[in-house]
Amino acid sequence: MSDFIATNIWLVILWFMSLGMLVLPSILKITGGYKEVGTTEATRLMNEANTLILDVRSQAEFSAGHIGRAKHIPVDQLLKRMNEVEKSKSEPVLVYCKSGQRASMACRLLKKAGFTQLFNLAGGINAWVQADLPIEKNE
Repeated sequence: MSDFIATNIWLVILWFMSLGMLVLPSILKITGGYKEVGTTEATRLMNEANTLILDVRSQAEFSAGHIGRAKHIPVDQLLKRMNEVEKSKSEPVLVYCKSGQRASMACRLLKKAGFTQLFNLAGGINAWVQADLPIEKNE
């Protein structure tokens, strides 16, 4: 066994790296302090008046189309602009981006800042549009 590892060290390293890349997203979801929700659950959350809908995409993406009532703060500005959403720390916060990656990052930042009810829209605005749900555009 150790002869195999010694002669194929790069293959073994590649295998462990691949395994890590497959497992890491699942671990981050479990330990990230947020829940991934589909469009149906997101719509239910949106129907609660106190839910903050947070779009963390770029300005151009937001202008092209966004979910109604969404507050726009690009993920790279979230730490600087945290005071704009602090009043929602104990309220539900639905976070979305284009596909879910930036929203996951935003959820982790919000969790560290003390937010307690975080929801990431699985598939982001892409899933929202694919479900034929309404979007608003800045003209």
